[in-house]
Amino acid sequence: MARGLDHIVHAVADLDAAAGLYRALGFTVGARNRHPWGTHNHIVQLPGFFIELLTLAEPDKMSGDLFSATFGEYNRDFIARGDGLSMLVLESHAAAEDEAAFRAADIAASAAMRFDREATKPDGSPVKVAFTLAFAKGTQAPDINFFTCQQHYPENFWNPAFQRHDNTVRAVAGVVLVAEEPAQHREFLLAYTGAAAAREQAGGFSIDLPRGTIGVMTRSAFGDRFGQQAPVTERGPRLAALRLRTGDPRAAGDLLDKAGVFVTPLKGGAISATIAGATLVFEP
Repeated sequence: MARGLDHIVHAVADLDAAAGLYRALGFTVGARNRHPWGTHNHIVQLPGFFIELLTLAEPDKMSGDLFSATFGEYNRDFIARGDGLSMLVLESHAAAEDEAAFRAADIAASAAMRFDREATKPDGSPVKVAFTLAFAKGTQAPDINFFTCQQHYPENFWNPAFQRHDNTVRAVAGVVLVAEEPAQHREFLLAYTGAAAAREQAGGFSIDLPRGTIGVMTRSAFGDRFGQQAPVTERGPRLAALRLRTGDPRAAGDLLDKAGVFVTPLKGGAISATIAGATLVFEP
């Protein structure tokens, strides 16, 4: 069974500034959370999907374990090269089964790993959340970490109050990767997503998932479609864009303009903008 989009990590050097910018753009941004290995984050929720704004805030807490390496060291090194989208995460109903499937496809990066942390409800009361992650290894993609995420207390994490945004964003439409040779990454992404097939699109291909799509295209095709400059791909493919469904792209555009972010109009009434190294596309 194919796995839907779960979340994407937007790695930034200045977490407070990024959270402030997302708020100025009309997103509801959650409280600051702290991981025991030194990364901090803010969560922007949509139904069944979230954006994780993340930075390495306390490097002295890294202990050399897999979480420190995967989240702390990896995102530290990613941010040193610039802000952007660093990790792509799919939903999981059984992380152990995902790990087994990844091993069978020879793409497993590690054993499944669980961590627990405290979260805060809208009324300020603490609740427990926990996740088990199964990592996949894209050998030609050193600047993207791929994994699945199983939530053990989803009722404590998802909250409709956090999913209402002034910019009218309502759902995730998809993510976009750029690559020099998109076809080279088809086999890995099919194994990672569990999807049966990909479909051709201009400059690459896309994979339809139960929640959203993954598109892979050349940098040239990306510029033609989204009107933004794609990340460089000298080291391999990159996560370039997050596509969002909105009730009114003009409302989102007005907030972007007010925040001083340059907006590019696209076909069909959509707009795009590049924010802290990531392209956000607002689609009707």
